[in-house]
Amino acid sequence: MNRLRADLLLLLTAFIWGTAFIAQKNANETMGPILFVGARFLLSTLALLPLACYEASKHPLALTRKDLAQAGLVGLCLFSGASLQQIGLVTTTATNGGFLTALYVVIVPFMVWLLTRQRPRSLVVLACVISIGGAWLLADNGLAKTWNLGDLLVVAADVAWAMGITLIAVFLQRTDRPFFLSFAQYAVTAVLALVCGFIFEPLVMPGITSALPAILYAGLLSGGVAYTLQIVAQKHTPAAEAALIMSLESVFAALAGALLLRERLTPLATVGCGLILLGVLVVEAGPALLRRMKGFRADAQNINPG
Repeated sequence: MNRLRADLLLLLTAFIWGTAFIAQKNANETMGPILFVGARFLLSTLALLPLACYEASKHPLALTRKDLAQAGLVGLCLFSGASLQQIGLVTTTATNGGFLTALYVVIVPFMVWLLTRQRPRSLVVLACVISIGGAWLLADNGLAKTWNLGDLLVVAADVAWAMGITLIAVFLQRTDRPFFLSFAQYAVTAVLALVCGFIFEPLVMPGITSALPAILYAGLLSGGVAYTLQIVAQKHTPAAEAALIMSLESVFAALAGALLLRERLTPLATVGCGLILLGVLVVEAGPALLRRMKGFRADAQNINPG
């Protein structure tokens, strides 16, 4: 796979994730959020099983206990992130959910620092301040008053997403088994969510039947396709560029919310959206711009040595 094709796959991933917020929001109207998470990732698990088996047949070396433990931990992160996000979408909008989810991009460097002791750059700190300011304006329908519970839960999910992304990178450095990792994280999430859902949420079959289109879209496309494309494509696209492309998820979520759910952004909320995207651009594109500026200065000094 070449770089262009990998970038296009990441763009497709961002589109699927962004539009999936509509399916997730609609599903909350007829069934419990945790049961929905369990149902969608059960479908994702079944979809990835053939690919995981095919991959295993091509890799004679067995997975170690450490590999299995890391895959299970990635699944726990996915369960936490997906559940918190889905519960948050009960009280927040699809637009808010999409933009607040984009904050995971600037949390990842700090998660790497926590796990590997590699300090974040000053540009990362600046990007976090900009993005958090934007998220504050976006919350509560752009009125900048207080965060509602749904907004807080979606932001809490960002921590789980960031931890999962960091652990995925660690796993793939040790073991080149992307389809197994996708299958394992789906399976762990499905089991945990279904158990919790059956315990804490009512099982209403008519509601589940009504949510079936949303389950199919989120399970097959957002889960089975998009999460897997992310892991496969990031083997060919550097992390900074990949994260920037995937951050377009928030833009697609806002567009889908406006077109399908008739959600509207106030002027202040629009400023918040812009600040979040600016924060993502600073943390991902800033270093390249600085290097280019230094190159221009060096060229100017060579032209005018006096």
